[in-house]
Amino acid sequence: MKPLPRGRHGLSREFIAENQRGRLLAAIAASLEEYGYDGTTVAAISSTAGVSKSDFYRHFGSKDECFVSAYDEAVEALRADVVSACAGEDGWAAGVCAGLCAALGGLAAEPGQANLLLVEGLRAGPGVYGRFQGAVESFVPYLRNGAPPGTGSGRPPEAADEAVVGGIASLLGRRVLAGEASRLRRFFPELAEFALTPYLGVAEARRIISSR
Repeated sequence: MKPLPRGRHGLSREFIAENQRGRLLAAIAASLEEYGYDGTTVAAISSTAGVSKSDFYRHFGSKDECFVSAYDEAVEALRADVVSACAGEDGWAAGVCAGLCAALGGLAAEPGQANLLLVEGLRAGPGVYGRFQGAVESFVPYLRNGAPPGTGSGRPPEAADEAVVGGIASLLGRRVLAGEASRLRRFFPELAEFALTPYLGVAEARRIISSR
């Protein structure tokens, strides 16, 4: 989101406020990527956004409040990408693969957002960590709905669905922390196999992945 023009202009207060808010949310992601959570300050966020500190406090009461807003918006943007990708596929396995591809592509295209979601969400304190856990758990139904009964005597327990989604988030977080955010797409085969195997078995999971 671009800074507003200097001097007199005919822009409405609502537009100005929304523009400033968007720039602050983008700026906290950029600051977190450069300085980490502890090193990110309101001054750094405001400077990066090109917004005064007084205007920052018109939008957010604190750095934590700004972070939570940025985090929630990033989660919903990722969810929208995943849901849209899944909707265009025929069958559960194809939907899982499409959703995973969309998630990896979106995160790789925005390394700052990937860091915000997968790394800093674990560093920002207990309140935000609860949001991280809630975000991970909110993706579980997309995996579980329509899943086959599994390769054993029955449907894998719900805890298995949670373990798959949590495991994917954990692996991606480690890759982002290692500086590989822009290359997340390369991990699609192993992540897809990890997601599909509890329901389809290794051989069928690999067959599906190799056909994409």
